[in-house]
Amino acid sequence: MTKTVRFHEVGGPEVLKLVDVEVPKPGPGEVRIRVKAVGLNRAEAMYRSGGYIQKAVFPAQLGYEAAGEIEAVGEGVKEFKPGDKVSVVPAFPFKDYGMYGELVLAPARAVVKHPESLTWEEAAATWMQFVTAWGALIDIAKLSQGDAIVIPAASSSVGLAAIQTALSVGALPIALTRTGKKVAELNEAGAAHVIATEDQDLVQAILKITDGKGARVVFDPVGGPDFAKLAQATKTNGIIFLYGLLSSAPAPFPAFEVLGRHLTIRGYELFEVTTDDQRLANAKRFIVDGLASGVLRPRIGKTFPLSQIVEAHRYMEANAQIGKIVVTVP
Repeated sequence: MTKTVRFHEVGGPEVLKLVDVEVPKPGPGEVRIRVKAVGLNRAEAMYRSGGYIQKAVFPAQLGYEAAGEIEAVGEGVKEFKPGDKVSVVPAFPFKDYGMYGELVLAPARAVVKHPESLTWEEAAATWMQFVTAWGALIDIAKLSQGDAIVIPAASSSVGLAAIQTALSVGALPIALTRTGKKVAELNEAGAAHVIATEDQDLVQAILKITDGKGARVVFDPVGGPDFAKLAQATKTNGIIFLYGLLSSAPAPFPAFEVLGRHLTIRGYELFEVTTDDQRLANAKRFIVDGLASGVLRPRIGKTFPLSQIVEAHRYMEANAQIGKIVVTVP
């Protein structure tokens, strides 16, 4: 028997329970991993509370990202062997696989041999954020040298990954944060400019930075009232990605800007990449190369042991961290 996390009803962090389960041998195309660390994601809190695009099937499991050692491989798996150090890319629904546990199954297509320079915690904190950033910024927008990109909620793990991804191709990352509390840390994280939206005029600040042209790319997980302002600060033929709705307030549609400057507003989610074998392979290659060279590096906000999974989810919902929350597994 091995420890894993399950919940039997939707609700707050307290519904998460650490239970004993029997993890079967890996089936065809699967691997079994002895987990060392798990990366937490807001999608998991939404799934737990009943607000995610997938509905929980009880008893429900959780977890998109983990890092650990291959313990066994299933039929047809040739690229991995027991003892390999690997991490897991979010490329599956929770009803099929969950990474919150000491021993887990994962589909081999979602597994990566990460650079050995990474700690277990860093490896577990990598894939959701960097694949999300790569898919929008590199694969779709073709971000390149000199492009200005606006990054709302820049202190999130995906926001930090977007800053690093932009810098890796010579683009100009403009980080947005609500107050001045995180400005220094975002500057330290590599942002070329940081705008505290409660203290500065968002549109005027972006236009000043871009010599009146606006940003070519906006990478927004928030929506809400500032969405129209972002459109006002986007250059002609620019693209705005909306990949989340952190604001519960309505987002006004910026019709004048869309028509007058030929803007593209694009809904986007990680699974566009991870359900496509070729795009997933391209993402893995870009990210592994970036990790190996040191151009890309996940930032850990705080760690908790698996026994404190409830506290870890409470901390995640408090929005206090800069970077990724990671759960370590003994």
